[in-house]
Formats: sequence, C-alpha cells, structure tokens
Amino acid sequence: MPSNDQSDAADLDRSRTTLNQAGADSLPRRPWQHPRQPASDTDLVWFAAWSARDIEAADPAVLAAGLRLLAAARAELDQVESGLLFAARGAGMTWPQIAEALGLGSAQAAQQRLGRVLARSSGSETES
Repeated sequence: MPSNDQSDAADLDRSRTTLNQAGADSLPRRPWQHPRQPASDTDLVWFAAWSARDIEAADPAVLAAGLRLLAAARAELDQVESGLLFAARGAGMTWPQIAEALGLGSAQAAQQRLGRVLARSSGSETES
C-alpha cells in the first residue's frame, strides 16, 4: 500500500492532469519558464478559477482539481516570497524599506514575516 506522501503526490498529479486536459496545457509560457516546463501549480489554480467564469458551464472536476492544488500553489508562492526577500536584502534594501514595500508597519514585522515564510517552506509550521 502506498504511503500517504505517495498517495498525496498521485492526487496532485491527477489534479494537474485534469487541469491540463481541460485546457491549461495550452496556457502561454511565462518568460522565465523553460519551453517544456509545465505550468506552475499557481497558474493551474488560476486556470481552474478562470474556468468557472461561466458557472453554468463550470466543470466540478476542474474546480476540485484546482482546490486540491491550492496548498501546492501556496508553497510555490512562499518560495517566491522568500527568494524575493533574500534578493531584496542582497540588493541592499533595509528591513524598513522591505517592510514598507510589503505594507508592514515595522522592520521587525518584515523579519518575522520572513521567518514565518521560511518555517512554512521547511514544513516546521503546521497549517491552521
């Protein structure tokens, strides 16, 4: 019997396949994507939401697939956010500047945000 991780990965793959078969495989590639790189889970979630623009024609299987990919899309965005925060620091931005860009009230809040993002990315923070 497969482990939960294997079962979860298979569910995510089935969700990606469902969305690609519904038309996401024809989404234009982003400039930063390799030509053969599949759409990101974030793009697939957006596609699922977009597909529901006509609620009467919305496919529940497509919507369910998008919902199943939400956690994976959040993880992608956490990785992008941590990368941007490290890049900002590397480029010489101060924590107060980063806090302002994020709409946060203090440098400490920006540093704490990085800590939370890194904790989620590493799996050391549980979801509420």
